[in-house]
Amino acid sequence: MQSEIILKMEGIDKSFPGVRALHNVDFTLRKGEIHALMGENGAGKSTLIKILTGVYQKDAGQIFIEGRPVYFKSPQEAQNMGIGTVFQEIALCPNLTVAENIFIGRGRDNFIKWKQMNAKAAEMLNSLGIPASPTQELASCSIAVQQMIAIARAVDMDCKILILDEPTSSLDEDEVQKLFALMRQLKARGVGIIFITHFIDEVYAISDRITVLRNGELIGEYHTSALPQIELISKMMGKALSDVSAIKKHELPKSDDSVPVFEARALSSAAGVRPFNFKIQKGEVNGFAGLLGSGRSESVRAIFAADKVTGGEVKINGRRVKIKTPLQAMKQGIGYLPEDRKGDGIIDELSVRDNLILALQVMKGFFRPLSRKQAEEFTDQFIQKLDIKTPSPNTPIKSLSGGNQQKVILARWLLTQPMYLILDEPTRGIDVGTKVEIQKLVLKLAADGMSITFISSEIDEMLRVCARLIVMKDREIVGELSGMNLTEQDVMHMIAQGGK
Repeated sequence: MQSEIILKMEGIDKSFPGVRALHNVDFTLRKGEIHALMGENGAGKSTLIKILTGVYQKDAGQIFIEGRPVYFKSPQEAQNMGIGTVFQEIALCPNLTVAENIFIGRGRDNFIKWKQMNAKAAEMLNSLGIPASPTQELASCSIAVQQMIAIARAVDMDCKILILDEPTSSLDEDEVQKLFALMRQLKARGVGIIFITHFIDEVYAISDRITVLRNGELIGEYHTSALPQIELISKMMGKALSDVSAIKKHELPKSDDSVPVFEARALSSAAGVRPFNFKIQKGEVNGFAGLLGSGRSESVRAIFAADKVTGGEVKINGRRVKIKTPLQAMKQGIGYLPEDRKGDGIIDELSVRDNLILALQVMKGFFRPLSRKQAEEFTDQFIQKLDIKTPSPNTPIKSLSGGNQQKVILARWLLTQPMYLILDEPTRGIDVGTKVEIQKLVLKLAADGMSITFISSEIDEMLRVCARLIVMKDREIVGELSGMNLTEQDVMHMIAQGGK
């Protein structure tokens, strides 16, 4: 059964305007195997899955299920061929019962009587070992059980191929083990499972084979047992273990033993990051390093209170303070440029000027508006200082390039004169020239005494600007690197080994 191919995708191409998402990608899934599909953000995993499930149409290539060529024009057609998908966000109805969620949308003639439907659901739940009653409301079940019920629904629909897209992101360790037990049971029944996750340890705990994508291309297919974690990380990042550049590093401030500008102890948030300790000195540039999903963004969001803070203690210059909201963080001298520029950064219908002065205006309060003259002076100052390319300060920010939008958000925070600035992916999606400008600006700000936390998916970029890296894996800090140990190879080894 292990060697019987159930799915074969050959030479898959997909392009969007200005972007080649996939190029000549192959993927093979066998009956009764768990196959991890791995790659960093933008690698092409989601696009490949959307082509398989009929959400997108491929530009080139072929798809075979059990040796027969198929072409799906819609998700319904893919579902009818036995492809089930369970996403990170559970697409069920919390106000309905477990049984209703399992059978909702099925043929009307099958379950006219509630008793029959509940009995069928009970049989299925029992056979899969899911701890739930058919008649209980779905909302009363834990997230893990809801995930299992979503899987049960997919399996009941004659599922041959099950796609699990980040199913463990909201689960604790015990819940993950319960989900893995269900996956192994389905594997034993001959279901082929495509498992997508950012948690490396989970890949090695549950998968049989691994396919790695990077920048829309196939890097390779490997037996899990034959691919060490460090090599997997190397293939995902596109960095050979020996490819260590000689990079002049930003040095730690000489006052490293002095009272930190910012210090957190056992800080935690509702986003699931595990309690962590963190500090930063005046004039230091440090960073949180780790693969996507490691918890690096959740950590800095906890520092800024962008997510609900659930525990811990914070000190500013040695004095204990309360930071439970972003406004409180701002008033303590902390600025935060978010990872999602489009969703959390810009307000696209507003002008460059209105976007630039937003943080300062929030700090002053909307009943104490900046004068038109002040707003114009501040905007003109930073347009010149950061070389922001815009037809005028009145231009809607959505009309600017990504790099210039990023400069506007950076100017927004510099205008508040923060003592501590958090930059999460400040150079993502912008041209090389603007990247270099931002990196130089970061180092200049640090030289002038500002403390900065810098996060980037590109390790070599972090090495250019950071004096210290806090390494994260599976939502917790596994170690720190600085000085001579601050190399790509050391970072990758620490991620792979979890600090051991």
